[in-house]
Amino acid sequence: MRSLTKASVFLGAFVTRLSGRTPEESHGNDEVFLSVNTDAREGNVSSPLLYGAMFEEMDHSGDGGIHAQLLRNNGFQGSDPDLTAYKPIGDVDISVDPLRPVSNAINASLQVTVPKDVTGFVGFANTGYAGVPVTNATYQNSFWMMGEYNGTVTVQLVGSSSGDVFVTYNLSVESTEKEFRRFETSFNSTRAAEDGDNEWRLLFDGALVNGSFLNIGLVELFPPTYKGRANGLRDDVAKFLEASKPTFLRIPGGNNIEGLSIPKRWIWNNTIGPTVDRPGRDGNWFYPNTDALGLDEYMWWCEDMNMTAVLAVWDGKSYGGIVSGPDLEPYVDDIMNELEYLLGPSNSTWGSLRAKNGRKDPWPLHYVEIGNEDDYTGGCPTYPDRFTQIYNAINATYPDINIIVSTGVQNCIPSPLPPGVMIDLHYYQSPDPLVGLFNQFDNFPRDRPVIIGEWGCRNTTAERGQFWSFVQGSCAEAVHMIGFERNSDVVKMTAYAPLLQNFAFTQWSPTLFGFSSNPNSLTPSTSYFIQQMFAGNKGTSVLPVNSTKDFGPVYWVASRNETTIHLKLANYGADNQTVIANIPDTRSGTLEMLAGSQFAGNKPGDIKIVPKRERIVSKGNSGNYTVEMPAWGVAVLAVV
Repeated sequence: MRSLTKASVFLGAFVTRLSGRTPEESHGNDEVFLSVNTDAREGNVSSPLLYGAMFEEMDHSGDGGIHAQLLRNNGFQGSDPDLTAYKPIGDVDISVDPLRPVSNAINASLQVTVPKDVTGFVGFANTGYAGVPVTNATYQNSFWMMGEYNGTVTVQLVGSSSGDVFVTYNLSVESTEKEFRRFETSFNSTRAAEDGDNEWRLLFDGALVNGSFLNIGLVELFPPTYKGRANGLRDDVAKFLEASKPTFLRIPGGNNIEGLSIPKRWIWNNTIGPTVDRPGRDGNWFYPNTDALGLDEYMWWCEDMNMTAVLAVWDGKSYGGIVSGPDLEPYVDDIMNELEYLLGPSNSTWGSLRAKNGRKDPWPLHYVEIGNEDDYTGGCPTYPDRFTQIYNAINATYPDINIIVSTGVQNCIPSPLPPGVMIDLHYYQSPDPLVGLFNQFDNFPRDRPVIIGEWGCRNTTAERGQFWSFVQGSCAEAVHMIGFERNSDVVKMTAYAPLLQNFAFTQWSPTLFGFSSNPNSLTPSTSYFIQQMFAGNKGTSVLPVNSTKDFGPVYWVASRNETTIHLKLANYGADNQTVIANIPDTRSGTLEMLAGSQFAGNKPGDIKIVPKRERIVSKGNSGNYTVEMPAWGVAVLAVV
């Protein structure tokens, strides 16, 4: 993730920009005539991976987001653990206890001290990530406990303000002061909460702990997960992402892999195995990361959604220091260990650990990016050598892996780049400048593949869409994506970013979609629908189109697969436009349209702008179609 103003610096290094017309250059309700050459042999081959996703732990998009575990601060991770999300229930005192760690990794627990002469059930609550969603579902619940106790423990889901008890479940435990023991159970909620203002409680018989204390650690609460995976993804959020039809996932994201310092970087082998063995760390976005969503979970995520994994490896650059030359060698070895964990046979040193962690067969991995944004935060001078050092090690052992360079700034990368190395470009722009980049890849070298690993449209003015996507911005994105698709022989992968956010923890906006602990809170941005429309209507070949006018304010691209011709249209302007398209040998299909007033958008829980779909038939079966494009409208015509 980078600042808005960095875009022009690195794009200028590799890209020849051609002028794109802005709405000020065309006015009035005009007619544009398009003639599509439907012969796939006359066009360019389109990348099958063109529209994907980039995931980065920010905005609580992982912890408290797509990772299904619902209890916040459950392992007291990070450099300054506190009682965030905890509160006492009954006459008890609670505190963070670093002297009684749950494990070598989870190095603190919650101490619940019970005064003398206390009776009844007492304990503590965890309020989750601004609440705990309560639905009519089966929950998996576990916790670790130390202290002398032999009796009943009650777990509950309760409305924090209302006091409504949705679930009460009792289990018998026998705990000792000598060691932590793990207890696991499941329970059903027979009704759903009306809002997200809920908490999970753990209660015990205070009389049995009279004048003493118990320690509880690493509390975990899971609703049903996507594909039923243990330690998996939140089912509703994952399915919502799946519906946008991403073809790849760039992991473990952007700045968050780098670390605020070298020791706080994303360390792959601290994110595997049981969560009790994952220490977590201080994340780059100013909250602790549990790393419960780790390397294997990322790979299961890709496999379950039929996405290609694009894995970034740490290349020596953090926000607090850089290592290079001989000092980088141990980290190169660590990269090779990571790749053996993913790709090695199950009898190899690291492959056997993968098998132990539940995956016997090697993971499919075809793309590896060396670092993240190495033109930024001081990485540029040493990146050519660091890249070459890591590239040589990977290529010698895994020559079939596609390697990605993390920047397009020429003086930050080796010259020449090895053949086949992909360039990763990141940029965020306001609407008009983004449209101005429409033709940026027309003159790009055809032998140098590109991934747009992060991009999106932002408007940072206070009065216009500071936090949310809006129609004009999403239309600008559609224009830009038409440019991608026209050049998808070169532009192999693109990922709108950021991906998602918990609305209670907004740090960067807009994102593709968001949610909260409230029921039915999943909110697609207008950009989500653009991604879904384009990814769901992509051909294998891009077709030539003859037109009576230049691009602007109307932009277009046509493609086809074995059965369907797709024509994508965007009207980046304040006036209605008429498009008359001739698509030979077709008769009918569907027209999907997203449109609205210039600054309209979808706000949390308030979804006003959605695509509309209708049946369309050519006039007299002639292959001629008329599409009325409203201002700032985006349309996809799919015909057979």
